Amino acid sequence: MIKTRFTEMFGIKHPIVQGGMQWVGRAELTSAVANAGALGFLTGLTQPTPDDLRKEIKRCREMTDQPFGVNLTILPTLVPRPYGEYIDAIIDSGIKIVETAGNNPKPFLPKMKEAGIKVIHKCTSVRHGISAEKVGVDAISMDGFECAGHPGEDDVPNLVLLPAAANVIKIPMIASGGFADARGLVAALALGCEGVNMGTRFMATKEAPIHQNVKEKIVSSDERNTALILRTMRNTSRVYGNSVAHKAIEMEGEGKTIQEIGPYVAGAKGKVVYETGDLEHGIWSAGTCMGLINDIPTCKELVERIVSEAEEMIRGKLAKAIAA
Repeated sequence: MIKTRFTEMFGIKHPIVQGGMQWVGRAELTSAVANAGALGFLTGLTQPTPDDLRKEIKRCREMTDQPFGVNLTILPTLVPRPYGEYIDAIIDSGIKIVETAGNNPKPFLPKMKEAGIKVIHKCTSVRHGISAEKVGVDAISMDGFECAGHPGEDDVPNLVLLPAAANVIKIPMIASGGFADARGLVAALALGCEGVNMGTRFMATKEAPIHQNVKEKIVSSDERNTALILRTMRNTSRVYGNSVAHKAIEMEGEGKTIQEIGPYVAGAKGKVVYETGDLEHGIWSAGTCMGLINDIPTCKELVERIVSEAEEMIRGKLAKAIAA
């Protein structure tokens, strides 16, 4: 068993986290991850209202008695979301772990801390990690350029980003972006982290509540099959490189505005992809770690495989390298 400050802090068996993914982080997946001894997250804003989130938390609790958390992504939107009400739902439901992303979580921390909630904040740069640590979050999820979704605007991959962050951040930090197997976990530990956060890898599991076509496309794709959209608007997002993504990039090159591009890349269309398996209906998130994904196991099989192979690697190949 691999124990770190992160596993001790959050009461989990293995240093593996299933990140909150829009439309994907539902009770079926989160409970399966928790039952496997890792840390799963329901995606708060996947639920249309705070009351719906309460129901989803209750549903997840009926499937697991292990720790799990809720992801809350805080971003400015055309239609403001009632973040305070979602936090009330989280507190009322007795959740003790929250993953925040997007804007600085500082305005929401006092209320969560008062409720005994531990907060993990997702960051894409060293400076953001330092800021999050200063305002009082309990742990950092550091997202490198390889990640699905929003990798920030600095384009720094994890081989440099993680040790640079570990040099200055003192609270527990997990690695996110490009992680899918035991080699990634061992590398993350060597680079100064205390676990890994995986999104795309958990999408290709039996319990992930998305269409089989999406899972099979992840398995059949490689590390070259992603696309970076909205680069010119400094709102970069890494998605699967389908025809919709390439159309958005073409429109950016033509100088189209976000108002013109927006309808093509609307998140609601991604929801339809996950529900129907129509892979060209809209954009959908996927990371470069697709090049490392070759099967669709259960969450239990995946977590146990990663941990056992990582332990074998640490005790075997790496130990022998030192002896040599």
